[in-house]
Amino acid sequence: MSYAEIERTRTVELPTAITDYKGKIVEYNEAFEEMVKRSDVGNLIDIEKKMNNPRNQSLHIECNHRLYRIIEQKCLNNKGYKIHIIYEDSELNELQKEIKNLIKINRELNYIIENSYDGISVQDEKGVTIRLNSSIERLTGIPREYFLGKSEEKLMTRGFLQESVTSKVLESKESVTVYQGGVDNKQIVMTGAPLFNEHNEIEKVIINIRDVTELVLPQEMKSEESDNHQKNRGTRQHGFICNDEKMIEIYNVIERVGNVEASVLITGETGVGKDIIARELFNKSDRQKMGQFVKINCGAIPTDLLESELFGYESGAFSGANRSGKPGLFELANKGMVFLDEIGELPLKLQVKLLQVIQDKEIRRIGATKTQDIDTRIIAATNSDLKEMVRNGEFREDLFYRLNVLPIHVPALRERKEDILPIAHFYLQTFNKKYNTNKWMSIGLQDFIKRHEWSGNIRELTNFIQRLVIIVPTNELSTSDLPEEYRPSFHLENKNRNLLNEAAEKAEKDLLQSAVSHYKTTHQIAEALNSSQATIARKLNKYNL
Repeated sequence: MSYAEIERTRTVELPTAITDYKGKIVEYNEAFEEMVKRSDVGNLIDIEKKMNNPRNQSLHIECNHRLYRIIEQKCLNNKGYKIHIIYEDSELNELQKEIKNLIKINRELNYIIENSYDGISVQDEKGVTIRLNSSIERLTGIPREYFLGKSEEKLMTRGFLQESVTSKVLESKESVTVYQGGVDNKQIVMTGAPLFNEHNEIEKVIINIRDVTELVLPQEMKSEESDNHQKNRGTRQHGFICNDEKMIEIYNVIERVGNVEASVLITGETGVGKDIIARELFNKSDRQKMGQFVKINCGAIPTDLLESELFGYESGAFSGANRSGKPGLFELANKGMVFLDEIGELPLKLQVKLLQVIQDKEIRRIGATKTQDIDTRIIAATNSDLKEMVRNGEFREDLFYRLNVLPIHVPALRERKEDILPIAHFYLQTFNKKYNTNKWMSIGLQDFIKRHEWSGNIRELTNFIQRLVIIVPTNELSTSDLPEEYRPSFHLENKNRNLLNEAAEKAEKDLLQSAVSHYKTTHQIAEALNSSQATIARKLNKYNL
């Protein structure tokens, strides 16, 4: 290496160093020396390693949290020797600053999303879930991993969603709110908001999911009821309203079998209150003093997760398992009661294990070598015809008879008309208290509620009352406030009622015409028709007879 090159290196203002054919620094200027002293890289050897990294054409060194770019140049007269000129890269430093700021913002955003009490879900333009927080598990009862990568269409097919928020947002290009039921009779409101890109195209849909009602059992409500409610409230017995004879009989059965150590199978349509019946069985038993009431919906949890939820697992039982293992619901319900809702959805493989639990009073965790004794009472519920499922080979016959020791059938709401208005008034008072309102129902609306079929039973009626309380701006709730989907039913009922009135009036007129032809005075007609003279006179005047 020539003297001129060395001198040139020393006179350069930027940090400059010369390395030999081995990559060892053999000469450097004062600026380079000063940089090394201030550097948090380490020492000269560390800088040598960075400068001679064969993977980089344009190298960088970080010094005092600033980035420097290294430019290499071969020495003319010395083969293998290189001159390294180091200068601060202001553009790269600004980019690094922005990246660090973005990382900080992203970390804060992740914390906010994850710790939100409301469920938050992010979906792409095709309705596929790409991000969501852990509150989803509380609202749905399903691990959030199950939703990731799945489209709303698939989730609707499985019954986890009733309406597609994303499709409505994509169609309207504005925020959309829908209501649907959730796990444990929760009433869920979902609001989807569009996120637009620079071309004004929707690239994401952000969905906020909130539990807008916490269903409280009737005996927990201590608020005073209105006069209307007092007239219609019926008999309230420790967990449900039972003014109808069918429900009073069910309550009497619950009182008789509360402490009987036998399985109970509760049947009935969706939304009739099977879970309330199960809870009341627990409240009527001595087990409420010794253990827990544990509920699981067999149809809401994917098959591959259901076994671990029911029976638990040992440490390392499968990939992703908790290191310390996890107790199953049967263990948690020891000395208490397990409520298996939608038992007809239980896979045949797990039906065998459940049968063993009932027969042997013991369970074995996944991955365990030993069984453990349990003492729990099993209550099952279904809206399916289990006998038909047995005939089709979809449900084990022996398990059916083990569960069906004490059958309780809950009639549909339309079959217990005397309960409809008391239940409606109860939930009206519940939501008035929840939303700090003072709403009441007009006579016409009460008449509609009592006559409506309520195919969704109590769950539909509850949702109906809640929607009116939230949406209607006035304190009086009337038939003019009916949601769109209930109006055809209302108009049809009114049309039928008008036809009945016309038929009744025609029959009444024909009867009076016949009476006028046989009797001479209104007194005689009234006596023959078992009515008053004043009424007969008014009716004759009405029909111009």
